[in-house]
Order: sequence, then C-alpha cells, then structure tokens
Amino acid sequence: MQNLTEQIKIYTVSEINREIKTLVELNLPPIWIEGEISNYIHHTSGHRYFTLKDENAQIRSVLWRDIGDFLQFEIEDGMKVVIYGNISVYEKQGQYQLYVEDIVPAGLGKLELAFRQLKEKLFKEGLFDEAHKKPIPEFPQKIGIVTSPTGAAIRDLINVIQRRMPPVEIILNPVKVQGDGAVWEIAQAIADFNQFENLDVIIVGRGGGSLEDLWAFNEEIVARAIYASEIPIISAVGHEIDFTIADLVADLRVPTPSAAAELVVKDRREVLSQIRHTTQNLIDYQLSLITDDKIRVKAALESYGMKKPWDLLAQKAQRVDELLKNMGWWVNNSVRSSQKNLANLIGKLNALSPLAILKRGYGVCYKLPKFNLIKDASELELKDEVEVRLHKGKFQGKVEKIEESW
Repeated sequence: MQNLTEQIKIYTVSEINREIKTLVELNLPPIWIEGEISNYIHHTSGHRYFTLKDENAQIRSVLWRDIGDFLQFEIEDGMKVVIYGNISVYEKQGQYQLYVEDIVPAGLGKLELAFRQLKEKLFKEGLFDEAHKKPIPEFPQKIGIVTSPTGAAIRDLINVIQRRMPPVEIILNPVKVQGDGAVWEIAQAIADFNQFENLDVIIVGRGGGSLEDLWAFNEEIVARAIYASEIPIISAVGHEIDFTIADLVADLRVPTPSAAAELVVKDRREVLSQIRHTTQNLIDYQLSLITDDKIRVKAALESYGMKKPWDLLAQKAQRVDELLKNMGWWVNNSVRSSQKNLANLIGKLNALSPLAILKRGYGVCYKLPKFNLIKDASELELKDEVEVRLHKGKFQGKVEKIEESW
C-alpha cells in the first residue's frame, strides 16, 4: 500500500471539489439558459436561491443581492425566464450551481434578450463610438427621408420642414417600417441614398408603437447600414423613453420625426432675423466709430490750455467737417449694402425651391408603384407605369417609347 500511495496522486474531498471547480470555470464560459423557476427562496440576507428546471433536468441557481435588488420584476415560482450566468461548483457540498448575472422573462423577454445581446456585440465592435459619429450640417439643402409613405411620420416631417424652410428639397425613399421585409427595405434605402449626389442628411424613422412594432430598428442589418453610411443619419423613431439599436448607432438620436425636422432645418424667419441683426450691428459699429472720432476731436478743440499750433487746429477742424459731411453718406451706403445682401439671400432661398423649378414648366417623374425618382430614361422599361408631378397637379401614364440621350 505504501508503494501505491507513492506512485499515484490521492486527492482529499476538498481537493477534488476544488479541482472540479477550477476545470468547470476555466472551460465553461458564461452562458444563456432558459427554464422555469421553482423552489424560490428570498433569503433574509438579500440573496435569492432557486431551482431552474425543464421537463427533464434541473440546476440549482444563486442570484446575489447586488444583482437581484436591481431587477425590474419580481421572481416567483412557475415563471419562465432566460438567465445569463456562470456555472461553478459549491465546494462545501460538491454541487455545481448557476450563478446568475442577468435574468429576463421568457416570451416577450426574448426580444429584450436579443436586444441586449446585439447591443453588447455592437458595443464591443465600436459601432456606438462617439468618434465615428458625423456632424449634422447646419444648413442642409437636400434631405433624404426613410420611412413609410403613408404614416403620420412623413406628414409631420414634410409639414415642419416646409413651414420652417420651404426651399429645402425633400426626397422620400418609401419603405415598410414593420413586418416582413421591413428590415431589408430600410437597410437598402439607406444604401441607395448614399449613391445620391449632394444629399446632406438622412432621417430614418417612424411613429410610435410597441416593442414589436419598433423591432425593425433593433436589427443588426439596419444598424450596420446606418454605421456604413457616409451621409449623416438622424434616428427619429417615435418613442420618448427607450432607445433602439438604430438610435445608438446613428449620428444623432431624436425622440420623434417632428423633432428631427425641427432640429435639422432652421426657421427661415429666425435666419432672416439674424441677418438683419448682424446688418444692424455693422451699421451701429460704423456709427460708433464716427461718433468716437467726433468726440475726441471736439474734446481736443475744447481742451483748456491746449497749446497746439493753429495749423494743427485747422486740420482737426477740417477733419470734423469732413466726418460730419460724410457721416450721412456712410450710414446710407451701409444700409443700402445690407439691404442688397438681404435681398440676394432671399432670392437665393427662393431660387432653391422645387416649386420655382416646376413653375418654369418642368415636371418630376416617379416610377410606380414605389414612387422611385427617375433621373435617366434607362431606369424605365416599356409598359412601366409612371406618375408626373407638375406645378399644378399630377398625372399618371404608361411608358410607350424610350429614347436615351447621348
């Protein structure tokens, strides 16, 4: 027996339990497990103990107080849950246990679980980094919108933008915002807009809804399309409290589509007011210079004990006369120049309006049924149905002949 003990390793119970614990912890990473709660105990220490089971097996589980006290729901027997945690061994009794790090209800909780998993994945990849986010242009002239063509969101966006800055061009890429195919349509619309020339910013959004209604904006495909966009993107999903994955990836998040419109374009009246204010400040500054010169010269002339030569006094007096003579001209000229600049700015704003182009006899052609904007005859085929919008009214027709330009 002495020889046998010298040749082999003999473990104590404590040693083997410790060895098993080390092997389990090193070889089994944190995992997600779904099951039903049973034998739930909320101990006076604040820790929670229960059994997680399914039809064929069970595992003892521990939820420490520092995690359990922050749960937003109460655990109870019979509840179906999804748990994230580590498997380890309780050495004293030689039992393996699940140590809970996170727990969510099953069913609807699965969406929350998917959200957390994708959020963690994209965070580690750097898709939420502030350093990657692009600035929103201060005065965009062309805005792309990715949303449903029939919902309240597009009506709010158009109404607010046209009210605040009518000359801004709005381009809608209509998509489904929920249901089958919505994810792919949203991602493709973002990619399509990145092929446009001179597009300044993209608004991606929809009106409010349930978690399931908003789920397209929590999908990885949409998140990566937003991240890959070279054009700044504003996420405007209609919810005030919770964030979607799209919100976290976008260059800017706003709670509603109308808020996006308010933020992305400045009110024309405010812009014109700022121009007038700046113009008046320039005029006031010029007048203050003239007034200061006048006061200094007058003070020098009236100074007691001034012993300047008379010819210098004559020069100063002549300078005062010249300033007084030219003051009115300087003021009037500054006012006329400022008014001219203001008129030019207003003219440029009006010239950029799509309505001004349509008034000159032009039309805008869309390919039905998706209302794709047509810029080249090669985008059409015979028998395609189109809609042409004019300055007053619109009409639909069918393509009978196609001639491509040189």
